[in-house]
Amino acid sequence: MYNYNQSLTPGSWEIRRGHYFNYVVPSGWRVIEDGQFAVVLFSPDNAALTIMVGNSGLPVNYNPWQFVYEKLLAMQPYQLQMSQPRQVQPIAGCTVAYEWDYTYTANGIPCRGMAKCSVAYSYNICTMVMTCAASHQSQWANYASWLPQVASQVMATNGAAFGIQGIMAQNIEISQAEGQRLREYREWSERTWKEVSRQRGESIDRQNFHFRENLGNVTTWTNPYGYPNVELPTSYNYFWINRQGQIYGTNNPGENPNVGSTQDWVRMNRYLP
Repeated sequence: MYNYNQSLTPGSWEIRRGHYFNYVVPSGWRVIEDGQFAVVLFSPDNAALTIMVGNSGLPVNYNPWQFVYEKLLAMQPYQLQMSQPRQVQPIAGCTVAYEWDYTYTANGIPCRGMAKCSVAYSYNICTMVMTCAASHQSQWANYASWLPQVASQVMATNGAAFGIQGIMAQNIEISQAEGQRLREYREWSERTWKEVSRQRGESIDRQNFHFRENLGNVTTWTNPYGYPNVELPTSYNYFWINRQGQIYGTNNPGENPNVGSTQDWVRMNRYLP
């Protein structure tokens, strides 16, 4: 059984149980993303954050530094710099981990943080999970001793976490819970940016959409049967779906699963905001 650290933060916190992960939320913090590939939390003053993001199906020789660097770049930081790696204790379910200190600038404000990449190996592929915590540099001394631990207190509770099932098989379940999560995210976005002009709001929505895709290493596809849009791993360039919600992925543009099949497969289209 996985035991959460009871002395993580100087204040109160709660264990949040999402569809794919259980994780710790400090008192007053907002859950910005809670999905199949990532969990993102922001402090009440937006001066600090934690990120957990992971992907399955990576080559076993994939560089953990490269994985962390690409995920941090998805936040569009300025002047990102990372320290030399140091080996540390991995999160639950992984076998090895490396940690980096890093600095960057966001909206003209110097920021500092700590990132860890935990790796789980399976045959000829691996799963990599980045957990990181950061804040304005002026506040980092208050967060450094406990916030990285909060980021690491994430436990996968669903076999589809990090896209594992999507890589081992080509059927991905479209669930009501996922649709609810997307609706809650849109409602949060509307409440957060309601005082911003329409033109500026549309620009921010597009940035958030591409941030989520880059962070989770996924693409978004429309569903011709009337279900919500579907986020799928980038393992395949083309996807088909049938009336039962089963999804078939391929890299062959000429392949058609209707050939020799009694099911009605319809080709999915990429969704672009």
